[in-house]
Amino acid sequence: MSSPTASASSNIMLPQFFFVSSVPLRVTSFSARLPSASAKRRHAHRTARASMSAHKSDAAIKLPRRTFLSTTALAALQLSATPANAERVLTPPAWRQVDLDSSETIYDMDFSPVDPAHGFLVGSRGTVAETFDQGQTWEPRSFARLDADEELNYRFEVVTFRGKEGWVIGKPSLLLHTTDSGKSWERVPLSPKLPGEPVAITALGPQKAEMTTNAGAVYVTENGGRNWKAQVRETIDATLNRTISSGVTGASYFTGSIIQVLRDAYGAYLAISSRGNFFLTWKPGQEFWIPHARDSSRRIQSMGFVSNDVNEGVWMATRGGGLAFTDKQPDLESTDLLKFNKVDIRSGGYGILDVAFRPGTSEAWAAVGGGTLYYSQDGGRTWRRDDKTGKVGTNIYRIKFFDKDNGFALGANGVVLRFDASGSV
Repeated sequence: MSSPTASASSNIMLPQFFFVSSVPLRVTSFSARLPSASAKRRHAHRTARASMSAHKSDAAIKLPRRTFLSTTALAALQLSATPANAERVLTPPAWRQVDLDSSETIYDMDFSPVDPAHGFLVGSRGTVAETFDQGQTWEPRSFARLDADEELNYRFEVVTFRGKEGWVIGKPSLLLHTTDSGKSWERVPLSPKLPGEPVAITALGPQKAEMTTNAGAVYVTENGGRNWKAQVRETIDATLNRTISSGVTGASYFTGSIIQVLRDAYGAYLAISSRGNFFLTWKPGQEFWIPHARDSSRRIQSMGFVSNDVNEGVWMATRGGGLAFTDKQPDLESTDLLKFNKVDIRSGGYGILDVAFRPGTSEAWAAVGGGTLYYSQDGGRTWRRDDKTGKVGTNIYRIKFFDKDNGFALGANGVVLRFDASGSV
């Protein structure tokens, strides 16, 4: 077996199976951390401000009778002149900031399907928090078997649940597994034969999950991580070397490492080059990743699936605030240039970090550099800046919708925004 750090000229074939160590797995649990004194002071201050605001709003505003009547008549006239089918607009605000006692970057969040009110979020410097009220409030958690200094060294990047089973991926390489909705966790040893480091994992069912590495390895376990079966025949490096050697037009651009790997709800993947000069795709049944050149002169900033389904299309954001979408049912098996249809989002040159679609609606949201959100009411064809939410003072890196009424925007400095369905279209 070749080392994952082999030279670029070597073809790295993935092991079809690998097994973890027979050493008993270490069981860990969560212990609650009480809110800090500073958090309590902030809570008391917010409570006092809210009380003052409520007291002021209760005070009656008296208007002269003539002014009141003329204002009322004008409002009635305006309402009668509004067409019945006029476009509905956002009512402020669509997003509300969650009180999270953290200043770290929040990377991911997921909820248990068997208890939609119960979920976890993870982030940098060992950040883990748990909610039991659909994300309205969060309690800090820690892994009992990781001491405080060791836990701070970990960056937890992925959390995923299916039923009562959940998985967490961290850096340095760490894989955790729970079968009781997060009450206790076991550390799953990773084989030294694993090509690359784990960067994504999706819970698929009892004892079953699909894991991906930054080398493009895709493995499935059906026994809680004791052994894994390869789904792809070779690493991305090997695929790129073979493609370059084949003489395919434009293949010389297919160089560089992978910085992001994304999976849709049905198992299709996107992998984005660190240089932003190309991307790769893979779906179940294919033996190899397929590289694709970008159709823009600007480098790729981020990508994703429309409505979390490759059949609905793929979106691409390019440096300088460009945004484009493929048509539905894109042909990702072809090596021909994939066409992206550009849209005008007018982000002022700020890069687009993520795009998410609200299930069951034609509404879409985009996280733009500088901490601004944009929204679309027609599936991404036209966009407006969300001035009601305003700038949050830090970058929003990810937007996730779990259903029509539950969504979150995750960012740096402990910023988490919770979607308020009453403030949307």
